[in-house]
Amino acid sequence: MTAENLPLKPFSALRVYEQDAGVRAAIETISIDDLSAGEVVVRVAWSSLNYKDALAITGRGRILRGSPRIPGVDLAGHVVASGDARLKPGDAVVATGYELGMSHDGGLAEYARLPADWVVPLPAGLSLHKSMMLGTAGFTAGLAISRLEQLDLAPANGPVVVTGASGGVSMVVIDQLAQLGYEVVAITSKPDQVEPLRALGASEVLLRDQVEMGRKPMEKARFAAAFDSVGGETLAWLTRVMQQRGLIAAYGNASGTDLVTTVFPFILRGVALVGIDSAATAMPQRMRVWQRLAADLRPRHLASMSQEISLDGVVGACEAIVAGRHSGRSVVRLAGG
Repeated sequence: MTAENLPLKPFSALRVYEQDAGVRAAIETISIDDLSAGEVVVRVAWSSLNYKDALAITGRGRILRGSPRIPGVDLAGHVVASGDARLKPGDAVVATGYELGMSHDGGLAEYARLPADWVVPLPAGLSLHKSMMLGTAGFTAGLAISRLEQLDLAPANGPVVVTGASGGVSMVVIDQLAQLGYEVVAITSKPDQVEPLRALGASEVLLRDQVEMGRKPMEKARFAAAFDSVGGETLAWLTRVMQQRGLIAAYGNASGTDLVTTVFPFILRGVALVGIDSAATAMPQRMRVWQRLAADLRPRHLASMSQEISLDGVVGACEAIVAGRHSGRSVVRLAGG
C-alpha cells in the first residue's frame, strides 16, 4: 500500500490560520488528504517545541508559508506507508528541519506525510521519546559541536562559553560539552537557572547583567570557543574576547540580528565565526550527527531539562517561550510510544 492510497481515520492536528487580524491556532479533526504531499506517511508519536514553532503559533514571526498550516519542525514516529524502498512500514524514524512546519505541514498532528529524503531512521540507542527531547535543539547542539571539532576544537584548548544558557539548544550544548570534558562557562539572564545550569555541568555560571561587555576593538582573551544563541551585542562581544584561533558557533538571535564589531579579532587572533543552519543540513552529515546523539553526544540530563505536554498545551507553552518565561525542552505527546 502506498502513501497515496492509504485509508486512515480522521485524526487531530493543530492548524494555524493566517488572518487579517493575526493568526488563529486551533486543534481540528482532519484527514490524510489535508496534509502536504509526500511519499512517506508517519504516525507521529512525539513532537517538540522550538522558538520557530512559538513564533509561528503566536504570530510573532513570519514563519508560515501557506494557510492553514500544521506547525512543528520536529517529529518522531513509525512509518505506516511508504512509496520509497528505503523506508518500510513499522520503521521508527525522526524528521527535523527542512521545510517542516513552514511551507510543509509539520509534526503537531497525529500523522504526517513527508518527502522520503527528509526522513532519518531512528538511531539504535534512542527511543522516539528521547529523540524528541533532543529534537531540533539537540540536533543543532550536536551539529555546532561537530562543526567546531572539524576546526580542531578540543577540551585542552581552554574554557568554552555558552550564551542564552537556559534556552533549549544551549542547555543541551552545556550537557554535551561537560560530558566531553570541556570547562564550560554559562551566561544566562535568569537568576533562578544558576543552580540548574551547574547541575548540567557548567563549571561557572554568569548572570548577563553582571557581565561587562566593553566596546574596545579587542579585549582580554578569555575563551577558546563560544556557542551563541543570543546574537546582537553579545555575539559582537564574543568576537572580542576569544583566544588565538578561537571558534564561535552562532545559532540564534534572541537579542538582535545586528552584528557590530571590527575585523581585528578575525585578522589578529584568527577567530572563526561559524553559522549553524540545522534546517538545511545535508542528509549524510545529518545522519552522522544523529548517530552521535545516540552515542558520545547523548546528553546525560535529558529528563531534567524536558517537560511533557499534550497537543492542547502547545499554544500556552508557545506563549511562554516568546515571553521568555520558558526554559528547557517541551516534548509534545501525540500517539506516544
